[in-house]
Amino acid sequence: MSGADLADLAERLDEAERTRTAIPQVVSQSGADADQAYRIQAALVALRMHRGERLAGLKLGLTSRAKMVQVGVDQVIWGRLTDAMRIEDGGTVDAGRYIHPRVEPEVAFRLDADGNATAVAPALELIDSRYADFRFTLPDVIADNTSAAGFVVGAWQPLPAGLDNLGVLLEVDGRVAQIGSTAAILGDPRRALTAAATLASSAGVPLEDGWVLLAGAATAAVPLAPGAHVRAVVEGLGTASLRALS
Repeated sequence: MSGADLADLAERLDEAERTRTAIPQVVSQSGADADQAYRIQAALVALRMHRGERLAGLKLGLTSRAKMVQVGVDQVIWGRLTDAMRIEDGGTVDAGRYIHPRVEPEVAFRLDADGNATAVAPALELIDSRYADFRFTLPDVIADNTSAAGFVVGAWQPLPAGLDNLGVLLEVDGRVAQIGSTAAILGDPRRALTAAATLASSAGVPLEDGWVLLAGAATAAVPLAPGAHVRAVVEGLGTASLRALS
């Protein structure tokens, strides 16, 4: 595929996000592979930065071994976070801004420029595939910046001795919607640090002090309905929450 073809696909995904209009799985239909999909992702995020957004961190996807097997890959995928995606802990978000928003509980790390974790926090990620019916192949989701749409980070904490098997709850309107463990994140969320540093380096993306790394989802995602109050609870780390406007 030519550079113009890749740029055109990035623009189609960008327009889908801006207009809240689901589109067909155009990347896989074009025959693009994973490497080309990452080039589309870079072009897509560059469009956001051209409008004034700044990079604020990275996120990992397919960090569950079961999801890797399901998709047929043996490594995680990654995307970029921007400052416009940040939602204050306990803040509100307009679910109508998105096509079909979903939320999932995560563990977040605060990074230094060498990719080391300086703190950890409970987090929520808001995901929103730009594809019809929330269906996509691996190249589709990579190109779509791994469905990144928003994120909430709770209070930062010093790194504990262990993060490999902490209980995780996802609550919606005070009721438990999902139960999981941090072990679902690569067996231990700390492994996300090495994975993120390796992936960013291979793409020529220098890490910056203070960036956020979303290590991956600890449970399945649930739809974000108007008016819903969503809270992630991570054992020993605390909570992160958001409320969708009615």
